[in-house]
Order: sequence, then C-alpha cells, then structure tokens
Amino acid sequence: MLLWDTHMHSRFSGDSEAEPEAMVSAAMSLGLAGVCFTDHLDYDYPEEPELFLLDFDAYEKKILSLQKEYEDVFPVNYGIEIGLQPQVAKQNNAVIAAHDFDFVIGSSHVCDHMDPYYPSFYEKRTEEQAYRRYFESILENIQTDVDFDVYGHIDYVTRYGPNQNKYYSYEKYADVIDEILRLLIAKDKGIEVNTAGIKYGLGVPHPTPAILKRYRELGGEIVTLGADAHKPEHVGYAFDQVPQILKDAGFEYYTVFTARVPSFYKIP
Repeated sequence: MLLWDTHMHSRFSGDSEAEPEAMVSAAMSLGLAGVCFTDHLDYDYPEEPELFLLDFDAYEKKILSLQKEYEDVFPVNYGIEIGLQPQVAKQNNAVIAAHDFDFVIGSSHVCDHMDPYYPSFYEKRTEEQAYRRYFESILENIQTDVDFDVYGHIDYVTRYGPNQNKYYSYEKYADVIDEILRLLIAKDKGIEVNTAGIKYGLGVPHPTPAILKRYRELGGEIVTLGADAHKPEHVGYAFDQVPQILKDAGFEYYTVFTARVPSFYKIP
C-alpha cells in the first residue's frame, strides 16, 4: 500500500487493550510502509483524571524493543498524542522535551472541562453552538506554543454530536477554521487525515475534505495519515480511499515524522 499509519493506540492508552505486537502484525499484513504508535497522554482529563496518563518507562521500553525486533524489516516509530488544554501546556512541553519521540500529535479531547464524547457537552446549547465552541477551543489550545508536529482530527467533535455531521460543513464554521489553519501554517505545523471519521459512519475522514483542501489553498504542506486505531482490525482503516482524498485536496505528497523531522513521500 506504500502508506504509513502514524496514528494508532495500544494497551498503553486508557481506551485500548491492543498489544503493540498485534498492531504491527496487522500493519504488515496490509502491506503498509510503516507505523507510528501515538498512545494517549491527557493531563487534567475531567471524567477520570488518571485514565489517559501514560506509563512512559513501560511504553518507551516496549516500542523501542519493537523497533529493534523489526529493524531492517518494518519501520516502527515512537510517538505520542497529547491532549491540549491551556492550563497543562507547560506539563505537555516538559514531557515532550524529556523524551525522544519521533512524532507528536496535538489534539483537543476536552473543551470547557468536558469531553465532547459525552452528551453533557451538548446540553444547554445547540449543536451548532457546541461545534463552534469546540473549534474556538482548538484556537485557544494552539495559541499556547505547545511543541507538537501535527494537529489531530480537527473536527473530532462531529463524531459525537447529536446529529454527527448531518448539518455540519466547513463553510458553516469557515471563519474560525480558517484562523486555525492559518495559525498552524504560521507555526509550521501540519494536520492529519484521520480515517476514524469513516469508521464512525461520517462518510469522510477527519477533517472533512473541504478543510484539507482549504489547508492546502492557504499554503499548508504537512499532512500525515492515521487510522486512529485502538484495535488491530482498525489499523489502516479505509486507507484505500486516502490517496484520492489527498489528490482531490491538491496534495502530491504525504508526511512521515522521524526524530521530529518531516519526510515527504509521493502519494501512490
């Protein structure tokens, strides 16, 4: 398939029970070019404060051992997905500085001390108000100068809204989404094509193709690929659709980070 899946989770994430070996095996069976593990770290998570804390010693030991095991056979990169919130920016930066990650995804899983995964986020406001507030919180998060490489699943909120993406469009929120994209580009940060949107029944990845196209129009060049898999069967999910989605958005290359340095690969 000649594509890397650079957003995946294992038993080191609070919401996964997958063995890292099984994730690598699944990727190899699909003919992927390589993988990057990006297990969760979410400080100050509101529902269960310790759910997304990461055992760094055990995690690093396991992934680095897999790197050695598959050396010269299959690339296995070491990454992390950090949960962005302004009040934990210094904590996040300290963690990133202390570890030799290949790749850091910055994502917003919490807005106003609530995870949009839960129905309570949508109480006392319309779906449109909830979505707009979520996008505004992304802008607040990326204004904090946290050291990440790529922003994850920009319209994550549409997975869980009362009507998912039935009434959602880039155009409805273009003012704030454009601010997000311009700021990411100005900070030399990329975005990802996250195919979990397709898995969740949205019919499109995160972000929607219109946002991918707008990012490219504004001058964005860094785009990584990830299925956001938490189980082996979801590794590389719907990756057969990814090359055309990227080409339709105006991209000729996708990106893989190693030692925090981007490399660009021709889209097959």
